[in-house]
Amino acid sequence: MLVLITGGAGFIGSTVASACLDAGHDVVLLDDFSTGRREFTLDRPTYAGDVGDRALLDKVFTEHHIDAVVHCAAKIVVPESVADPLSYYENNVAKTVTLLQAMVAHDVPRLLFSSSASIYATDENFQVTEASPLAPGSPYATTKFMVEYVLRDTAAATDVRVMSLRYFNPIGADPQLRTGLQTEKPSHVLGKMIEAWQHHDTFTVTGVDWPTRDGSGIRDYIHVWDLAQAHVAALEHFDEATADEPYQVVNLGTGKGSTVKELVKAFETATGEPLKSVDGPSRPGDVAGAYTVSDKARTVLGWQAQLTEADGIRDALAWLPRRHDLLGY
Repeated sequence: MLVLITGGAGFIGSTVASACLDAGHDVVLLDDFSTGRREFTLDRPTYAGDVGDRALLDKVFTEHHIDAVVHCAAKIVVPESVADPLSYYENNVAKTVTLLQAMVAHDVPRLLFSSSASIYATDENFQVTEASPLAPGSPYATTKFMVEYVLRDTAAATDVRVMSLRYFNPIGADPQLRTGLQTEKPSHVLGKMIEAWQHHDTFTVTGVDWPTRDGSGIRDYIHVWDLAQAHVAALEHFDEATADEPYQVVNLGTGKGSTVKELVKAFETATGEPLKSVDGPSRPGDVAGAYTVSDKARTVLGWQAQLTEADGIRDALAWLPRRHDLLGY
């Protein structure tokens, strides 16, 4: 299978590309390099440009017989989306419409969409399934919510079939250290812990008055390599999974909820050192969080998470010297 990965030079897209190649699938990458790294694409066919550039998309689809698209290109920083919502709606929603128009025009039949568990309205136990109510709490989350409706309607009206993969909270790095979190100033919680630990600084737990067991937000931390393997499983089971329903939604998580404070303790165990931390207010657009209790990924894709939270912390730490050698910071 030949797979086009939009955002293929980013943290998740590049890891998905590695998993596809390891499984014997060919990849073509498209990235505007606003956050992605060229160092992650050197051995992979890559187009530099915008996923909303119709002429570029026509070129890609003309030059390659693409069997499936994995759409990872998106802005993802929640507080930034609150401050600048229009750029998020333009980038995440409008440009996805352009991508879909190009796919329809070139008869590309399969799309895996990088969606988000942030669109869920959680219950008092913070547990969700694919059937749980939706209530996005930030412009970022709302863009994912809106795109899912666009995809549902497109799948109903065209030959494009879609699987929306609702990610929980990716951590870690490619265990072979080919790629990892590339941003020097990360917005991800584990990235911020690592940044504080590296600089002997203080990590801020953003939000400690949520109705969780310790007041901090609760998350389902999934290893990015497990997440990448789920994409391979989705590609390989795509046709059978969408045979009767051309639009499918699948949660990708571990099924285990950990609070931010519990992640701090796991981080201290991994490093063998205390991490200075302080309680702080929640950020604009933050939510209490959720974790999946669904087994749809296992039944439909034959996939379930294999790696632990400790594995994710270990690989994220192992990535640091490799990142320095590869990216210079």
